[in-house]
Amino acid sequence: MKFANQVAIVTGAGRGIGHAIALRLAAQGARVAVVSRTESNANRTAEEVNTRHAGLAMAYAVDVADHRAVKDLGERILTDFSRVDILVNNAGLTRDGLSMRMSEADWDLVLDTNLKGAFNFCQAVMRPMIKQRSGRIINIASVAGLMGNAGQANYAASKAGLIGLTKTLARELASRSITVNAVAPGFISTDMTDVLSDQIKTGVVSQIPMGRFGQPDDIASAVAFLASAEAQYITGQCLTVDGGMVM
Repeated sequence: MKFANQVAIVTGAGRGIGHAIALRLAAQGARVAVVSRTESNANRTAEEVNTRHAGLAMAYAVDVADHRAVKDLGERILTDFSRVDILVNNAGLTRDGLSMRMSEADWDLVLDTNLKGAFNFCQAVMRPMIKQRSGRIINIASVAGLMGNAGQANYAASKAGLIGLTKTLARELASRSITVNAVAPGFISTDMTDVLSDQIKTGVVSQIPMGRFGQPDDIASAVAFLASAEAQYITGQCLTVDGGMVM
């Protein structure tokens, strides 16, 4: 129970990778603030956590791109849990298309959610973590932010920006014993990748040395490590979990 008496906030926890992260942290003793844009998704994950680990989760709904709403929610979570030890910025979305045809609305939506949303939550928890002189912030980036991906100019830019944000916050917060790291998933079996055609999936798998997509639990394992005491001297890093796709 490496996270006993600790509180974790997981955004985008209603499904997929965020859902797996919330379950993993709770299984290891953390109380979890389950955050999703959709109240029903947040409630479903929180109920699952509480079924397995009674009383360890509460559900919250917010648009992470809304700075004021996130600030208010951060204060509410602090009231409900009294502290925050771990923040996992996982909320994200895609609006794919070639850059020459991409609308301003699709660019803004993806950057506001994936990058600004993470900044909003980081800002909401930094002061209490600084007062505690401890904390773990883990941002879920993507291999697209490391290598680019045709048709995903907005998504790749948001994830590359998230890695830059990670490194900057790591420098700013290290003196307070707060670590800030990123995890860059490769192709993981989630709702986001399930919509890909079999032809695209076959092409992607051919580029992965391990010959398969990863699972949400693979990302949860990396997050749990970076959130743990074992990773107390690791900060400003981007851990790629991609089956060897980006080397």
